[in-house]
Amino acid sequence: MVSANRLPILLLSLASIAAASGQTATSKLDPSEPLEKYSMPPAYIYRLGTSPRMISPYAGFTSYQVNVDAQGNNIVGDAANEPSIAVDPTDGNKMTIGWRQFNSVQSNFRQGGWGFTTDGGIHWTFPGILENNVFRSDPVLNSNETGDFSYLSLRETFYDDIWRSVNGGSSWTRLTFGDVSGGDKQWFTIDKTNGPGHGFQYQAWSTSGNNFGGRQFSRSTDNGATWMSPIFLPSSPVWGTLDVDTNGNLFIGGASNFTSPFWCLRSSNAQNPAVTPTFDQVTQVSLGGDLDFGDPSGPNPGGLLGQLFLAVDRSGGPTNNNIYMIASVQPTGFTTGTDVMFVRSTDGGLTFSAPHRINDDPINHNKWHWFGTLAVAPNGRIDSVWLDSRNASNNMDSQLFYSFSTDGGVTWAPNVAVSAAFTPLEGWPQQNKIGDYVTIVSDTTGGDVAYPATFNFNPSRGQHEQDVYFVRVSPIGGPTPTPTPTATPTATATATMTTSPTATATATPTATSTATATPTATATSTPTATATATPTATATTTPGATPTATPRPTPTPRPGASVRPRPTPRPRP
Repeated sequence: MVSANRLPILLLSLASIAAASGQTATSKLDPSEPLEKYSMPPAYIYRLGTSPRMISPYAGFTSYQVNVDAQGNNIVGDAANEPSIAVDPTDGNKMTIGWRQFNSVQSNFRQGGWGFTTDGGIHWTFPGILENNVFRSDPVLNSNETGDFSYLSLRETFYDDIWRSVNGGSSWTRLTFGDVSGGDKQWFTIDKTNGPGHGFQYQAWSTSGNNFGGRQFSRSTDNGATWMSPIFLPSSPVWGTLDVDTNGNLFIGGASNFTSPFWCLRSSNAQNPAVTPTFDQVTQVSLGGDLDFGDPSGPNPGGLLGQLFLAVDRSGGPTNNNIYMIASVQPTGFTTGTDVMFVRSTDGGLTFSAPHRINDDPINHNKWHWFGTLAVAPNGRIDSVWLDSRNASNNMDSQLFYSFSTDGGVTWAPNVAVSAAFTPLEGWPQQNKIGDYVTIVSDTTGGDVAYPATFNFNPSRGQHEQDVYFVRVSPIGGPTPTPTPTATPTATATATMTTSPTATATATPTATSTATATPTATATSTPTATATATPTATATTTPGATPTATPRPTPTPRPGASVRPRPTPRPRP
């Protein structure tokens, strides 16, 4: 990895570094404090070893490790989490994933990592980071309708910038300069309609880690190069996402008070470059609970258990312009456990349905269904994935689960586990979390998912490591070919709710890799992208070693979560 050998020589005392398995949280986070902030310098790296990259098959689905070195091997001793994926809509074999890259687990200093693939996610190239030794977090990636990728990245100063790739993610050019937009937990969307707002980028962020006196929204009409002066959002929603309907109306979803209630905001004039956007519709939404964060009894004690995701149906069919919202919430009246809850609007966000519980296991408030997210396919199918501890005796070890709906979210297919189990409580890079979200992009036959997991084991630390993985999901119960510009879609909205097998409580062992290739002694790569230069990595990937699956030792069970009082969040600044 390019940045591994270019960090400042800032040696951290090993005595001051606790093993991640020994790090514990004792109280919930203060929501008035930003989740992403600089607190440690980069660690001095003497040498990073390698091991064969992880390829983890499970029940017909295969997860491929993304953060690999130039030889396609796993980098031992680093960490990667909080992935965001973008897919070229003109060629689904071309994808890019951005993540929080920790060059060493000895420091929580993170940078803007990314990888790209040209073969549908089987092999990945990790050229390096956006900028050497620049603190970056909260990666959010997107694609326009022609396949150009954008990468929104939060800096140490709580300002952010947009980077652009026109070559499938193999290199990036910085577009935004100066301190003009952004804040903690920022998100953005791109207008892909044919209306007057075509190509506009819209961005919203939190009220904490905010340099604009609580203003939370901005717009760019030139691909992210310049941004209008930020403005306030009604009801101050945070930790949410944005989308645009076929008429060019902008919708923003989020939660007030960092927990609830939830809101759906609409701006019908954001697409007009001549005016400052206003929000002409503000709808309060119930998801049957609150966002949970900094929960010492949960699987992600230093971060969110999920944020709110909003998506709009642009299929042109019977569900066109439906608005969907999903979040992993802690049910009202309980202090442990989370469920993946979904609501839908069929009238442009004016009203929403009652919340629907997507995870279909028996109600058990010791179980965690976290990092819930969704995407809408061009044919109107809704795909949802999340991390799930339903099969874990310790209520913590988690698997990636999948469900889908072909009737606008009225009914959902039986849940299917699409990954092996892993522990989220190991591999922490000096912060007690594995990120704050996972992401999915859907097409007519399935969905492309980026998620973090700890399948790789580091024997020198005696624990597993955080890495980023790609898996392809689909309604037929296993991976399907990724559509190409000339492919004929095979899946339709007539799929029944019985097409996917129901997950059982007896998961197969996690795959580990025993490759025949000889790992390199250190992690090496090509130069990283800068604001004006691009890496020398090409789009020709180096195939990783082909592993064979062997059983992984079962993690030692941890005690189940205990009920604890939930403090009232402090007021926002």
